[in-house]
Amino acid sequence: MIEGASERKFRFIPFRKRDIVEMCLQDKLLDGREEDFRQLYRMLDSIFHYEFHKTVENLKDAYATIDPDADTRHHERATCPDRVQFVELLRELLEKANYERVTEAELNQALQQSSLFKIRLFVDFGDFSEVLLFCRGESTRREMVPGWMGLFSRNIEFINYDRVMVYLRFRDDAIPSDDRLPACRPGATVLKLFRNVPRADLEMLFPNTHVRMRLVDKLLIGIPAAVSGGIVLTTKLGTALVLLGSLLGFWMGLSSHPVELNKTTLMALLAGLMALGGYLWKQINGFKNRKLRFMQALTQNLYFKNLDNNAGVFHRIANDAEEEECKESLLAYYFLLTSQGPLSRSELDRKAEAWMATKWQCAIDFEIDDALEKLIALKLVHAAGGKFTALPLSEGIRVLDQQWDNYFTAAGGTE
Repeated sequence: MIEGASERKFRFIPFRKRDIVEMCLQDKLLDGREEDFRQLYRMLDSIFHYEFHKTVENLKDAYATIDPDADTRHHERATCPDRVQFVELLRELLEKANYERVTEAELNQALQQSSLFKIRLFVDFGDFSEVLLFCRGESTRREMVPGWMGLFSRNIEFINYDRVMVYLRFRDDAIPSDDRLPACRPGATVLKLFRNVPRADLEMLFPNTHVRMRLVDKLLIGIPAAVSGGIVLTTKLGTALVLLGSLLGFWMGLSSHPVELNKTTLMALLAGLMALGGYLWKQINGFKNRKLRFMQALTQNLYFKNLDNNAGVFHRIANDAEEEECKESLLAYYFLLTSQGPLSRSELDRKAEAWMATKWQCAIDFEIDDALEKLIALKLVHAAGGKFTALPLSEGIRVLDQQWDNYFTAAGGTE
């Protein structure tokens, strides 16, 4: 498989936060202050971790009454945030984790494209009252796929999503006994997180996906079946058909010659009928086995692509959001710290994007507004006249230390 960058820029920064620290230090613009920079990073990371802990707790409370995997009881006097509040909290978290909404137009385009797994998938969206898909990280990939009968392999290009989050809410009148949805609970809310999903195969992420035979698959079964069926009719069934025709002709008065049913003719008739039954059974099994192979390919593919389910999804995404917030803030602070003077919003944005593109071959849409908003709130950056200036490292460490102490002071603790 060959992977290339997508023309579309994503906000996601595809490096770990600790790697970002070392990448900044590699510029040699902080000689002698490396440990101070690492200390500021650790304090900044701890503050974001504390903030996102509160976010996760709010999501857990909002999800408690709709969690299909819950194994705890619900206290009748406990406050119960409604489903709408959970969806809004989830949207905010996905935004911070730099996920992008898969629009209805993009989803419809994906549904119309041919599957890379040579199967035809069908999803009945009527089973759901609410469907939301979000993706993060997009790349253009190329892969060699075998052609007809395993011959003439060809190289195809497709759009691949690094991460896809699926939010589904079943209809309140969904039928639990429906064979298509054996584990469905009416009104249930389901969260799924997947990795490396081709855009053309988004259908496989839905729980009610079922396989339909493509025209080429029907031909591959039907043409051999027709040919072999003709052979069976002309060889093994020839004597039986003549005998049956004679019997029908005599019973219907079309022939005056009676047919003698002796042991030999009965055995010929029985052998012919058995051959016909065996042939039909073989064709039915061939169809079922081919469909089973398709389902097996789909199941195996999903097994390796599934990352998390239900409550585990927003725990993982909260960790991703924490990483993104920390990376954005750290990069913005670093470029302001090492600049020759104050920078405007657009200058800082261009500097961060150019650094990632030229030095690390990574095209991103840097979240400048979000990064500056966080740094100003933490008092690590001052704004004046549309320009921004970063506090020196030693002062920044002192400010973050005070911010950390204030968390617990405000909660009723003592300094």
